[in-house]
Amino acid sequence: MIKKIGIRQLKVGMFVHDFSCHWIDHPFARNRLLITSDDDIRKVVEAGIHELYIDTEKGLDVADAPTAEQAQKALEKELVAIAAGQPATVARVTLAEEMNRARQVKNQAHQLVRTVMHDARLGKAIELDQVEPVVQNITESILRNPGALTGLLRIKNKDDYTFLHSVSVCTLLVAFCRSSGIDPELTRQAGLGGLLHDTGKALVPDAVLNKPGRLTDEEFEIIRKHPKDGYDILLKTPGVGEIPLDITLHHHERMDGSGYPDKLPGEKISTVAQMAAIVDVYDAITADRCYHKGMSAAEALRKIFEWSKFHFNPQHVQSFMRCVGIYPVGTLVLLESGRLGVVIEPHETNLLAPKVRAFFSAKSNTYIKPVDVDLSKPLGLGGGDKIVSHESREKWRVDPMKFFEFAQ
Repeated sequence: MIKKIGIRQLKVGMFVHDFSCHWIDHPFARNRLLITSDDDIRKVVEAGIHELYIDTEKGLDVADAPTAEQAQKALEKELVAIAAGQPATVARVTLAEEMNRARQVKNQAHQLVRTVMHDARLGKAIELDQVEPVVQNITESILRNPGALTGLLRIKNKDDYTFLHSVSVCTLLVAFCRSSGIDPELTRQAGLGGLLHDTGKALVPDAVLNKPGRLTDEEFEIIRKHPKDGYDILLKTPGVGEIPLDITLHHHERMDGSGYPDKLPGEKISTVAQMAAIVDVYDAITADRCYHKGMSAAEALRKIFEWSKFHFNPQHVQSFMRCVGIYPVGTLVLLESGRLGVVIEPHETNLLAPKVRAFFSAKSNTYIKPVDVDLSKPLGLGGGDKIVSHESREKWRVDPMKFFEFAQ
């Protein structure tokens, strides 16, 4: 049985099923392991982990601890309360109208980040006059329809992850700033920071950056140098502002002071750096990597919400959830009718009732003619259905992105 416990309940002999944090925030070679010594417990505490899940069939039990199912039900109840009646970002054009332009913006930004990383590795200066127009194009796409570009960036080639992750962080951070009412100039600067935040990874050897397995302690420390390395590179860039520098240096800081490189407590972390930290982790844990399978966007939001008690600003996490939706655009969902669909548009006032493009029958395990279902409307008006759960592409062996891009 999987149970959720507090850090003070952790003892030698317990088997950790989930550290309840992003993998880069804990020092162990595996995400699941038996606690064999007090030194193991010390490492968990020093990593800033406050809650975690244990497997009582593989280690010691805690009699009064809630089961994972009980903990998740309580979490789901909180999420529903947050989602109820919350406004979503309204698109200016349809998904189909924006898709081609969004694809061009994605490709342009991808190539730019690749060039920036290559130049940084060679010691060349970053040319802001090449970066700023790309950030502007990303911003304009977000203003037209935020779901198009963010949806396209959900799928990343494992070999291109480092580059597309930077594009995703820029895109999501711009959308986050816009939905939070942040002024355009600050949003533009945040976008620059998002696009350049991982520049320091240019100095990380490829063998470490793309290692198909968990890192050693020494490799882990090399990876943790990238915020400061990136900051030092950007310092040599003429015209770079304080906000991109701040985001680059502090996007791995955590509210409880357990982050790096400066172990800043929450009150010392700027608002944009706090927002960038949320976006960075969200995109990282939803992506497929050579060493782990990405989780669904809906599950990632639930994880980040759970971690927000200690690692992230809870108010910013809730704002980010309202920005991307409880079921973000591009999410594969199972409907009560037995159909599978992909979320194509959030509802203006109800995050639990987005527009879904149904394309597959889970009952007959066959494709059906794609049809758009507005979950906020009753049967007969294009609705009459509701989401039962978010689903895995691998489980059903379907590619929702083919139907996400399908123009009606």
